[in-house]
Amino acid sequence: MRAALTLAHRGLGRVAPNPAVGCVLVKGGRVVGRGWTQPGGRPHAETEALDRAGDRARGATAYVSLEPCSHHGRTPPCVEALIAAGVARCAVALGDPDDRVAGRGLARLREAGVGVAEGLLADEAEELNAGFLMRVREGRPLVTLKLATSLDGRIATGTGESRWITGEAARAHGHLLRAIHDAVMVGGGTALADDPRLDVRLPGLEDRAPLRIVLDGGLRLPATHDLAARAGSQPTLLFTRAGLFTRAGHPAERRQALEDKGVEVLEVETDGEDMLLVADVLQALGQRAVTRLLVEGGGRLAASLFQAELVDRLVWFHAPSVIGGDGVAAVGGFGLERLAGMSCFQRRSALPIGADLVETYARAR
Repeated sequence: MRAALTLAHRGLGRVAPNPAVGCVLVKGGRVVGRGWTQPGGRPHAETEALDRAGDRARGATAYVSLEPCSHHGRTPPCVEALIAAGVARCAVALGDPDDRVAGRGLARLREAGVGVAEGLLADEAEELNAGFLMRVREGRPLVTLKLATSLDGRIATGTGESRWITGEAARAHGHLLRAIHDAVMVGGGTALADDPRLDVRLPGLEDRAPLRIVLDGGLRLPATHDLAARAGSQPTLLFTRAGLFTRAGHPAERRQALEDKGVEVLEVETDGEDMLLVADVLQALGQRAVTRLLVEGGGRLAASLFQAELVDRLVWFHAPSVIGGDGVAAVGGFGLERLAGMSCFQRRSALPIGADLVETYARAR
C-alpha cells in the first residue's frame, strides 16, 4: 500500500478535480502491475495497473489508495474493471466520500466475491488526498500558506527589499511546492511589488502550469505585468471587489485590457475594510475544480486567511538571519486580542535545506 501511495503522489497538481490514486497488483509475492491517475484525471490508477498486468491480474490482490469508483462517467467504473480482470482481493486505504461512490465501490466488490480489506495506511492516504477530500466535504480547496522569512518573521526590509531572504535550494523547493498544487495565489500588493511569475522552473517539470490567482481588490494590476502578459500560456484568474466597475471614474478599460491578454476577472464581495472575502474566493475556486491551493503572500492576505481559520497547512522557510522590527511582517494584523484565539498548528516536519530550515505544519483540530 505504501508503494501505491507513492505512485499516487505523482498525480498531485495534475489530476484535479479527481483524486490522486495509486494501484499496485500483487500475485505470488510479486508485483504484476502498477498504475497511478494520469494527467487530467484519466485513465484511473486501477485501469493503468490492469493494462500493465494483463492476464496476470487474475487471482491477484489489488492495493488501491482510494476506494475504486463505481459510477459511469467518461470512463467505465474501476470496480467493474477489477471484477472483469478476475482480481481475487482488494485492499483499500480509504473510502471515497464522493456521493457517487461512498461505499458503493466496496459493496460491489464484495457482491462479486472479491475479498475486501479496508483502512490500510488510512491516515497517510487521507493526508495525500486532503485537497480532494476538502473539496468534496467543504466545497473549497485545501489551503497551504508558504512563508519565506528571516528568523524574526520578516519578508522584506523597511524599504521593501526582499530578494533574496532564503537561499537558492529553498527557492527550488518552493517551485516543487508549486508543481504539486493546482493553483498558486498572491495578493495584489505582492504581485505589484515582487513581479512573481508563479510558474514552475525546475528541470523536467517545466510542463507544470498551476492556475495563477491574484487577489486585487482595486484592480491595480497593469496589462503589462508578467501575470497578464503570459496569461495566454498559463491560466490566470484575478479576483476584484464586486461593484467596482459601476463606480464613476473607474477605468473599466483596464479590465478589458486584462481580459484581452487572457486574464479572467471575477468579482467577489468585500468585508468592511474593502478586503476581499477569502471564504467566497475559496468557494469560487472549489467550483472551478481546484483542490490544492498554494498561497505565497503577502501579509494582508495571510492575515485574512488566519482570521477566517482557512489556513490548513503551513510551510515556513526560515533563513538564518534577522531583519528587525522595522522590516515587513510575514503576517499582518488581524485583530487578535486573546491568546485563546490564536491559530494553532501541529508541526509535521523540519528539514534543513542549504543554509535554511523548512518546517511544515497542519492546522490543529
